[in-house]
Amino acid sequence: MKNNNLINLISEFNKQSALVIGDIMIDKFVWGSVNRISPEAPVPVVEVKKETEMLGGAGNVANNLASFNAKTYIVGAIGDDIEGELLTESLKEKHINADYIVCDSNRPTIVKTRIIAASQQVVRVDKEIKGRFSSQTELKMLKNIESLMSKIDAVIISDYGKGIVSPALLKRTIALCKKYKIPITVDPKVENFKKYKGVTTITPNTKEAIEGMGAVNIRTDADMAALGKKILNLLKSQSVLITRSEKGMMLICPNNKIINIPTRAKEVYDVTGAGDTVISTMTLALAAGADLASAAEIANFAAGIVVAKLGTATASPKELRDAILEFYKQ
Repeated sequence: MKNNNLINLISEFNKQSALVIGDIMIDKFVWGSVNRISPEAPVPVVEVKKETEMLGGAGNVANNLASFNAKTYIVGAIGDDIEGELLTESLKEKHINADYIVCDSNRPTIVKTRIIAASQQVVRVDKEIKGRFSSQTELKMLKNIESLMSKIDAVIISDYGKGIVSPALLKRTIALCKKYKIPITVDPKVENFKKYKGVTTITPNTKEAIEGMGAVNIRTDADMAALGKKILNLLKSQSVLITRSEKGMMLICPNNKIINIPTRAKEVYDVTGAGDTVISTMTLALAAGADLASAAEIANFAAGIVVAKLGTATASPKELRDAILEFYKQ
């Protein structure tokens, strides 16, 4: 039965080793209240009540892998600063191997600070320098990736457009994955969309798929299916998985077969980080030997779990098992 196949896959997750390559950052939240307007300018004065921090960007993808007890490595870059130290410590606390992260003293660790008052985001402050990293930093990252290839079962490219995923690094990583015969999946950035040629799977959301291809007049399911086929043929990937919010997912396979997967979410509180959960779960399933349809299906169940939670969240093996068993009892 299908549910047994999916349950069996979950039991294989903790036997997998995966590498995340991408833009690592800290998501910081400053919580407070607003009771007055500043006399200096017409802006609210936020009285801070608490501050919280969590792994962001590629770090959240790695956190999702670790939540399934997979052996998780991450390659990226941080600054020579206190934020970089905090990020590294946070990764280690989540049992994510941070030994292959490169320190670049010319750029700060990326921090996105969201100031929230009365449940509303007042402003976001980004501390970052975008653009390609130095050749020295890129070379160090490439060497780290090469040294890890014999230890891992899959690679995830988590591209937030900050500079880690350069054309040279991407090309070399794809070639290495083909050499070692392991899956490589990509959570894309729109501006780099057409550079991911030869990957196993790319997982854009609807907006990313449309903007990445410069498409227009995408209104129906048939339009989206045609767009998915164009992405598949352009990138020469094994599959394309388009996440479609309340419409679930659309999987485009090599023979142009379309599989529509309805959403398994019962309630949707927050979609933040759902894409990270999708690519993490699908990649682990592929690493464990799942077919494309089963990998997408189990990722869909995982997404349904995290969107029912507030904030950036992950799913546990038990939650995933319970969700699948409950669904197939219906």
